Amino acid sequence: MPVPLPEVGEFVCHGVTWATGDPWLLLAPLPRGPLAYAEIMHQRLGFRVADAGRWCTGRYQFADIVHVEALACPDRAPAEQNGQCWRCASQDDFRFAHQFHQGGHAPQALIRYMAQPHWLYLATFADGATKVGTAAEPRKRSRLDEQGALFATYLTKSPDGRAVRHLEDALARRLQLPQTIRAAAKLQALADLTDLAAARATHEQHVTQAADALSDMNAPLVLEAWAPPAEGDRLRTADSERALYPHDLREGEHGFTPISCVGSQVLAVLNRDEEMHYILDLGVLTGRRITLGPFSSPRAAVQTPLF
Repeated sequence: MPVPLPEVGEFVCHGVTWATGDPWLLLAPLPRGPLAYAEIMHQRLGFRVADAGRWCTGRYQFADIVHVEALACPDRAPAEQNGQCWRCASQDDFRFAHQFHQGGHAPQALIRYMAQPHWLYLATFADGATKVGTAAEPRKRSRLDEQGALFATYLTKSPDGRAVRHLEDALARRLQLPQTIRAAAKLQALADLTDLAAARATHEQHVTQAADALSDMNAPLVLEAWAPPAEGDRLRTADSERALYPHDLREGEHGFTPISCVGSQVLAVLNRDEEMHYILDLGVLTGRRITLGPFSSPRAAVQTPLF
């Protein structure tokens, strides 16, 4: 269960999760202890980044046949490849999931996990960029919630993870769509958002093309629209003055209150009576050591547009 954001303490940040339908910040306390799932919406978040290093964000283990759970690094070790230390990477059976459909080694726990139904989806972001992706049945909702999309549609349900990943590759090739979108591009698109019409039209066009392609592949169509979480409503509209947060979250001291959240991107105020809203990506804190406390952001000087 989520807990209030700790007022003080030193942690390795594991980023943002939408595991139960609302955004939490995952924090691994130092020097040891289980992951804390802390609420962030409408709570003051003050922290100082300890240094420029990156630290291991632990691993995933299979809680049962169809679920995985995050574990903190027992050593709080420096990160090596893919944000993990050698010990956590070597024990992380889920790391083989992305190449599962291409053959090669697969632990029994992963084989059982991938044998459950999976979903294929399209997700469109604020600038109209669209990606194709997959989600296991237990992650059908949270996978899309964490993407930071404005619009998304579940295209089809596959019997297992191998089949859905072959469909994903085929659809990406046919429609020339990516399977990932850079976090920095998502953030900039939200900052530049003026209306939803263009992104909505682009999404509908891609869904039509995807439906035609899947029909040619004899894949059963579902075409179920994803309902975005209410926590992101204010970010998905341009009804307030907004600007990119003008400081690097990976260093120094910061303090703000998130008032809206889409994926790991948040709309925040530095002070509750301030009219200017700032867009920032809490995802850049992943793997950073942070000290929570009554910290404040440096003074921001933002030039608002005249027209």
